[in-house]
Amino acid sequence: MIYEGKAITVKALESGIVELKFDLKGESVNKFNRLTLNELRASVDAIKADGSIKGVIVTSGKDVFIVGADITEFVDNFKLPDAELVAGNLEANKIFSDFEDLAVPTVVAINGIALGGGFEMCLAADYRVMSASAKIGLPEVKLGIYPGFGGTVRLPRVIGTDNAVEWIASGKENRADEALKVGAVDAVVSADKLQAAALDLVKRAISGELDYKAKRQPKLEKLKLNAIEQMMCFETAKGFVAGQAGPNYPAPVEAIKTIQKAANFGRDKALEVEAAGFVKLAKTSVAESLIGLFLNDQELKKKAKQHDEIARDVKLAAVLGAGIMGGGIAYQSASKGTPILMKDIREEGIQMGLNEASKLLGKRVEKGRMTPAKMAEALNAIRPTMSYGDFGNVDIVVEAVVENPKVKQIVLAEVEEVVREDAILASNTSTISISLLAQALKRPENFVGMHFFNPVHMMPLVEVIRGEKSSEVAVATTVAYAKKMGKNPIVVNDCPGFLVNRVLFPYFGGFSKLLGFGVDFVRIDKVMEKFGWPMGPAYLSDVVGIDTGHHGRDVMAEGFPDRMAVEGKTAVDVMYEANRLGQKNGKGFYAYETDKRGKPKKVSDPAAYELLKSIVVEEREVTDEDIINFMMIPLCMETVRCLEDGIVETAAEADMGLIYGIGFPPFRGGALRYIDSIGVAEFVALADKYAELGALYHPTAKLREMAAKGQKFFG
Repeated sequence: MIYEGKAITVKALESGIVELKFDLKGESVNKFNRLTLNELRASVDAIKADGSIKGVIVTSGKDVFIVGADITEFVDNFKLPDAELVAGNLEANKIFSDFEDLAVPTVVAINGIALGGGFEMCLAADYRVMSASAKIGLPEVKLGIYPGFGGTVRLPRVIGTDNAVEWIASGKENRADEALKVGAVDAVVSADKLQAAALDLVKRAISGELDYKAKRQPKLEKLKLNAIEQMMCFETAKGFVAGQAGPNYPAPVEAIKTIQKAANFGRDKALEVEAAGFVKLAKTSVAESLIGLFLNDQELKKKAKQHDEIARDVKLAAVLGAGIMGGGIAYQSASKGTPILMKDIREEGIQMGLNEASKLLGKRVEKGRMTPAKMAEALNAIRPTMSYGDFGNVDIVVEAVVENPKVKQIVLAEVEEVVREDAILASNTSTISISLLAQALKRPENFVGMHFFNPVHMMPLVEVIRGEKSSEVAVATTVAYAKKMGKNPIVVNDCPGFLVNRVLFPYFGGFSKLLGFGVDFVRIDKVMEKFGWPMGPAYLSDVVGIDTGHHGRDVMAEGFPDRMAVEGKTAVDVMYEANRLGQKNGKGFYAYETDKRGKPKKVSDPAAYELLKSIVVEEREVTDEDIINFMMIPLCMETVRCLEDGIVETAAEADMGLIYGIGFPPFRGGALRYIDSIGVAEFVALADKYAELGALYHPTAKLREMAAKGQKFFG
């Protein structure tokens, strides 16, 4: 053994060839933490010191190659002074460069996922051979940063600037065929032939058949683009990427600027340019928020996994109530491999549900994400029925009938009589108390909420709601089924609106107050979209449905009368009474026309303005900052209350629920991280400025205590 550590070993194979293997002990994946970097330093030094070595192959002892840097460890480094952070980055890069400069040929065998620092390790080798099932990429922009271990330097010199810009700015994972096409790898083979292919390549380089020094040389030099080519390439790319990424996500454009600045330098100077830009991005609030989201997501997955031990396997599911929502649930279940019964009392409902599932599957086939054979298989896994005939074999039933407690209770009691005693019943309700619905059941311990968001196939969140009598097995089984459907489940405790809608309605409450002061809803939409929301509150109301919002508002007012009940008519009331229901009937705050692709397009409607005149109580001048505060303070304050009330267990789950459920601006990290970014004390002081607007704006006693103690929700 030439070198043996806890993450890396170097051992002789044959004829002067050694294998440098990444196999981090105690972990399911390889990652670049401080230990791995230190051992890579020692491994490279050991190889350099051994004159008998003629070639190196790099392999992995895991199912993946290297998933990237250990962000949980490196995020602490981002708090260091700039100069210290730059120095540390260059020190790490020296290891990769010394590996690249070895006096012998090097070949990396990419057996599985190689992302971020993992792929940057691959780029430092002379040759790359890849398993057909592996994926590679540089996804750092998704964390608000860009590659920091030489990715912006080596990738453009390996695959060309245009391809490198696309890979780095998009942050996407690339399949083996895509990687081979652009020259990111030199060969693609089946997994069982990977080691042999790597050995063959290194032997051919040792024999002189392949000139590894010539292959290496372009990575050490400046980019082969003249001044005009550089200008055309980089300026066009910056303009296009800026348009795609938007002003709130600077990392993709900064990555291009860094490649441009380093274009006329050799490797070592180019790496210094990369390090300086990397540190600049690492210090931004966007990076802090997006890295926070990544860590929150890891925490969510870890929590969801804890339910696996007691969860029952769902082999057959059922959905009650077809239509658009039922069809979406059926599609999601069947397309992810769980057969599902779809029951409705009307033939039209069944047809609507099947049409929805068929449409969604058809789109996947059109986009090349599914073969026609797989589509047929998924459709066959949806069994429409108008009776309970096959329900005796069902493991879980998702009730998705009309949002009316009496109707739901009747349907749930009915289905409980025909399913097995251990079958789980779940209600896809958005606002109605699970404990209330459970009162109609003989086995309330088998009953939970399972709140899908519309459209089901696009929205990643499922709220799993624990009622007063819900068993841990029922909760765990529902969480496991949601994961199996490809969703991100968050377990919340029962209350009106649960987590997401309970938080969303105070946001709409702020919107209602602005309209009462005569503020133009189009202006409000534009301000909130600029703030980062995918759509403003008026447009969102139309998309959700004015009738849905009207019903939800009444439920929330009954549940939290101290702050959510309103006196007099609101904008939602006058829209509802005028039968302006939003997109579903073509008129709400906006009117809707069909565009060339058959999708609803919003246009201004004078009739809406006329209706809203009746609810203006006082004309008031407000700034754009006021608009943001009117909307965001109630939302953030209710999120705080949900955490304090134990509706959600952790700050991470609260924030991820809003990101996944209602499109909270990801670059702001979630409601609680948004408070942290302002400062808890500063947020309390800001809320106090708007105290006259009512209880939605009043900080809780515990939040005031946090402010006094200088505490945060994260870190």
